[in-house]
Amino acid sequence: MITSYITMSTLSVPLSEEMQKGIESLVKRGLASNKAEAVRQAIKMYLEEQAVQDVRKAMNEPDLEGDLDALAKKL
Repeated sequence: MITSYITMSTLSVPLSEEMQKGIESLVKRGLASNKAEAVRQAIKMYLEEQAVQDVRKAMNEPDLEGDLDALAKKL
């Protein structure tokens, strides 16, 4: 049996009462097994959304093709 370990660090973050209640609600509703998992899931979703936005932004950038020296002069 192969067991893999994930190294994690601890981060202390002040949360508003509203956020704390929201996290507790996620746990009570069974959407997360504990508060730490709820926060990790939220951060993961945020990072994924940011990655999607970065891709969308990059898709709107002009393509950089051709002679790099000529392109640099245009900048």
